[in-house]
Amino acid sequence: MEEQKRDAIAQFCFEGVYQSCQPFGNGHINDTYLVVFETGEQKTRRYILQRMNKDIFSKPVELMENIVGVTSYLRKVILANGGDPERETLNVVPAKDGKAYYVDAQGEYWRAFYFVENAASFEQVEKPEDFYESAVAFGNFQRQLADYPAAALHETIPGFHDTKARFEVFRQAVEKDVCNRAASVKKEIDFVLEREDITGVFGELLAKGEIPLRVTHNDTKLNNIMMDNETGKGICVIDLDTVMPGLAMNDFGDSIRFGASTALEDEQDLDKVWCDMDYFEAYTRGFIEGCGGRLTPKEIELLPMGAKVMTFECGMRFLTDYLQGDTYFKIHRPGQNLDRCRTQFKLVWDMEQKWQTMREIVEKYQ
Repeated sequence: MEEQKRDAIAQFCFEGVYQSCQPFGNGHINDTYLVVFETGEQKTRRYILQRMNKDIFSKPVELMENIVGVTSYLRKVILANGGDPERETLNVVPAKDGKAYYVDAQGEYWRAFYFVENAASFEQVEKPEDFYESAVAFGNFQRQLADYPAAALHETIPGFHDTKARFEVFRQAVEKDVCNRAASVKKEIDFVLEREDITGVFGELLAKGEIPLRVTHNDTKLNNIMMDNETGKGICVIDLDTVMPGLAMNDFGDSIRFGASTALEDEQDLDKVWCDMDYFEAYTRGFIEGCGGRLTPKEIELLPMGAKVMTFECGMRFLTDYLQGDTYFKIHRPGQNLDRCRTQFKLVWDMEQKWQTMREIVEKYQ
């Protein structure tokens, strides 16, 4: 791997004299490194170098076409608005052959970005203000890309948020019951089956033309926002691997699922798990504000459903994986996927109890 790294570093258009390369961040998919070059007069330039995970992203060239297309477009929008495109979007460092990636002798794909200086990302939501700032940033991402032709993007993970298709995979997992676990989780299986009607809601509305296809991020966690060290404001959306055609409600909903929960994703004491309405309101306010009027009234009306559907879909995926023998999501102890499933279903149940409150919060900022 060291030789591969050195080879990759030599193939990108980095400025200055090489100084160091260290593992960076907490990502679980790509191998990420911080590379430092000295540019003279005791100044340095930092870069992010990544070896892309072909097991997860089987078409890395298409993925990089998405990233280059979106970031190039964002640069133009940011410049037109008087912003700083060096800090407000990711910037790809080209390889010496002009491509947005480099393929090494082992067939591994590498890419590089300019490091966003004087900013940091956070793993957990500590206070509503941080959640609000991440919402503004993700909403701003929607606003800036509202006129980008979403259908021109490749699907980096086909059917990623096709909830109806994932329901069918779940149903098959129950029928096959390869690990003989279905009998012990009848309550959880029934929870899914009782809510089959919500799996096709968005797909049907999209097919009827009642909601638009948009450029979506599809991994809208707090740690994918760079926060300015001085102002605390969200300045740059990162980790664009899953940028593809999608629905605004899903990006909103995935943030709520993760950030408005009062407990960890694998919490075993379900009494500790609920959807915090203060956090829901902070995110709703920030997201609608960041979108700057580019969402349709129908999309805004459906934001609570986005939260419910994304949480339900995630719980269903955890349960499916548990039934199939824990083959997709990594586990660190037996039953962890089942615990993850139960927290998501508790959140869904809690949202159902607070449905009117969620709708009123959305209406307040519409």
